[in-house]
Amino acid sequence: MTTPSTAPGLRLTVLVGESDTWHHRPVFTEIVHRAHAARLAGASVFRGIEGFGASSVIHTQRLLSLSEDLPVAVVIVDTEERIRAFLPLIAELTGEGPLTLDACEIVLPERDRGGRP
Repeated sequence: MTTPSTAPGLRLTVLVGESDTWHHRPVFTEIVHRAHAARLAGASVFRGIEGFGASSVIHTQRLLSLSEDLPVAVVIVDTEERIRAFLPLIAELTGEGPLTLDACEIVLPERDRGGRP
């Protein structure tokens, strides 16, 4: 069994509220569509079950609370250069929501060995 090849990458995580909108569209959807249009390697949206943000109000999925503004994390991975070039394309969407950048290693599929992830 061979060790998979990897390439350095950057993971962008954008935290938004589920009910946050941009021109009547969920912010998380707009971010994913902009990432797709920018031809980034991949983007996923994860719905949280509990959290709080700038408002310090705790939003939870627990039955008695019935929150409609749960936390959502949009995670995008690509090369550092491509992720940093993407940041200005979503600046108007993120407002005061936290953004994080984490160095990561991208495991290259067999067909991409020696090429761009």
